[in-house]
Amino acid sequence: MSTEAHWARKAAEVEAALVARIPENKLRPRLEPTRRAVELLGDPQRSYRVIHITGTNGKTSTTRFIERLLREHGLRTGRFTSPHLVKLNERMAIDGEPVEDQVLWEVYQDIEPVLDMVDAELVAAGDTRLTFFEALAVLGFAVFADAPVDVLVLEVGMGGEWDSTNVADGDVAVFTPVSLDHMERLGNTIAEIAQTKSGIIKPDAIVVSSAQTADALTVIDAKAASTASGFKLLGRDAQVLGAEVVPGGQRITVQGLAGEYRDLFLPLYGEFQAENLATAIMSVEAFLGGGNLAIPDDVIRVAVADMSSPGRLQIVSTDPLTILDGAHNPGGAESLAKALATHFDAPKTIGIVGVLGEKDAAATLTPLAKSFDHVIVAASSSPRAVAAEELAKVAATVFDAENISIAESVADAYEIAQTMVFEGGAIVVTGSLSMVGDMLKLVQTEMEEDDEA
Repeated sequence: MSTEAHWARKAAEVEAALVARIPENKLRPRLEPTRRAVELLGDPQRSYRVIHITGTNGKTSTTRFIERLLREHGLRTGRFTSPHLVKLNERMAIDGEPVEDQVLWEVYQDIEPVLDMVDAELVAAGDTRLTFFEALAVLGFAVFADAPVDVLVLEVGMGGEWDSTNVADGDVAVFTPVSLDHMERLGNTIAEIAQTKSGIIKPDAIVVSSAQTADALTVIDAKAASTASGFKLLGRDAQVLGAEVVPGGQRITVQGLAGEYRDLFLPLYGEFQAENLATAIMSVEAFLGGGNLAIPDDVIRVAVADMSSPGRLQIVSTDPLTILDGAHNPGGAESLAKALATHFDAPKTIGIVGVLGEKDAAATLTPLAKSFDHVIVAASSSPRAVAAEELAKVAATVFDAENISIAESVADAYEIAQTMVFEGGAIVVTGSLSMVGDMLKLVQTEMEEDDEA
């Protein structure tokens, strides 16, 4: 066995140990077990500065954008995001690269005795063991301390106040747009959800926010006023001055907190990405200079031109045009529909759709009613995926029944779509990040087979 294969097997053992815990979608509204674990490890999350990101849509893209800007400044960066699309290591990146398998294994060996100790304490107290995400957060904090990094750009798993990442104290608390999602955990109204998310605001932090609905803004503003040292809002303190679709992406002009950045080339599609970029710029300005120091022109141009956001309007093939987008809630679906119309000239489109069981499938599909000429429903490899036959019934309330097909897997759906796609048309894979992950695995497998051939 090669060294690479050996460590890949070891990393898979780490993932298996984590997955054996309470699943990621069964997050517990508690913070003390994670706090206990990191305390026993010497509080690794305090060994670097932190930018903490919450919101409903756009969190991962904004996290990636912030990290890339900081890295171009010469800082050693950590990036924590979720979920992963193909491999667990994606969630923990050092200087933009997923943590190596060997590092993942070795750090896990260091922290496993502490996880076991906390597990025993919890069970003795009549509680449940550390969940998947609680253990993962502890592992991430340890990985970044071991690196070590200068700054960690930290995306919450869910919510904020009791999310395991909230044992870290962010110098900057960042909010992407807040909308309805995970209501069974976070609350039934935007105000309730914003209240939970505002828990990441720590004393003397600077709060940076994308544009928000009135209900969300009221809550975030109140928490910022009582706790933070400042609150900067996109649309009030900074602006997207222009976003033009150009070959390969967009040409964007942003008025930040401290400078104006003209004609930045972002190799990504979607109006929402211009807003995510502006929020990221504001966050970096706030972090490095309290909002008073502009980002140097050569730094921002190089960083923005190198930005990526896997699974967000990601083109994986041009023949036929195949687009992956992890829209998994109504807000994400609305952004996808708008992007297909404005960035891709509304081509004749085959939609490959799969939804997870805890999501409102009808509400997620409805914004896409005019986006797809034909829909192929499939279940992803996630155990939480809605069965294709069941999803087809929901889809029939949104799309014409004669324009709906059922496939046994994402691979089968893509094979069917390739036979149906119109000349100059497109295939769009969406509905959940697990659908996107399955498609990325398929693409990678095909590329590896081509390389071998």
